[in-house]
Amino acid sequence: MQALDSYDGARVAEWRRHLHSIPEPGFAEVKTSAFVAARLKEMGMEVHSGVGQTGVVGVLRRGSGNRAIGLRADMDALRIREQTGLPHRSIHDGYMHACGHDGHTAMLLGAAWRLATEGGFSGTVVLIFQPNEEHGRGASAMVHDGLFERFPVEEIYGIHNAPGLPLGHLATRSGPINAAEDNFVIKVNGKGGHAARPQSANDPMIVAANIILSLQTIVSRRVSAKENAVLSVTEVVADGTRNVLADSVEIRGDARSYTREVQDLIEREMRQISQGIAQAFGATVDVQYSHEFAPTINHQMQTAFALNAAATAFGAASVSDDYGPNMGSEDFGLFLSHRPGNFAYLGNGAEGPCGEPLHNPRYDFNDKAIEHGVSYWTTLVRQRLG
Repeated sequence: MQALDSYDGARVAEWRRHLHSIPEPGFAEVKTSAFVAARLKEMGMEVHSGVGQTGVVGVLRRGSGNRAIGLRADMDALRIREQTGLPHRSIHDGYMHACGHDGHTAMLLGAAWRLATEGGFSGTVVLIFQPNEEHGRGASAMVHDGLFERFPVEEIYGIHNAPGLPLGHLATRSGPINAAEDNFVIKVNGKGGHAARPQSANDPMIVAANIILSLQTIVSRRVSAKENAVLSVTEVVADGTRNVLADSVEIRGDARSYTREVQDLIEREMRQISQGIAQAFGATVDVQYSHEFAPTINHQMQTAFALNAAATAFGAASVSDDYGPNMGSEDFGLFLSHRPGNFAYLGNGAEGPCGEPLHNPRYDFNDKAIEHGVSYWTTLVRQRLG
């Protein structure tokens, strides 16, 4: 393919809309990763595909500097049926870029293009296009595939768009910014029967209802008020029907927190409550508890670097250093446990589809935010690899 000429923001916006139209879920980003790899090759850089299954890594070197930093964008979409009605809406029914990963990918491609054609730094930029962020599996897959051994970086940085935050604003903080996420499944097993004769059963649905109510006391009565924690029951699945008492009921949900101590406390209390209530009703219970996302804990020095780059790109009045912490989770946290870095939020505006909440079928990434993301990335690279 022919190398690209000087940076063209309109073409990057076209790339974003194309990516929006072909959403793919985690570890199935085949078209997306192929598109990313093709654009990076057009820029004349070293490209590695299949990193962490469907991840792509581009390596851009300039000058004689021996330092390297990593920039990361996520590529996967969600299992949501799009309702925007936009010309570039999803052509893959049941899948949608409802979290702005199309925009994240386009911004990093745009920054790669500008850096490749304009330079302005001395060292190595490692462009990391990560699969499967939404289910917290992509960062781990890339790390286990030797990401940091194959592409050594001293620091790593990430961006996520933020509906409601004004365009041209960047917000972050030192320390915790996104929570860990744990998932749980509690299976209650008992004896079902006829709905008209509950005395002949022990009705696992009643057991499950008592467990659900009691789980709410973990955060309110067991976790210190000084700690951040959320526990949510999101699904109840039973094998009963209108006139049949279930034999088994599954309770599913997730828990959010920032420290391993709170994670362990929630799991311990959940097991104790579930087993105690099941025993009281003559039922049995099986509790499955898994750690899905690591907390995202920004490093102090790299956060200062990120804030300085944003202030240079946007002006100090458009930068916030006290954003969050929030209880949403982000797979970037695993990268920060391996290398120092920063995760920041970039304004997506508040009007129309761009202001809709993330994971909403009417949401769309704001193309006007692309230039802000490109400016932030290029400024950060030039300051860190000056």
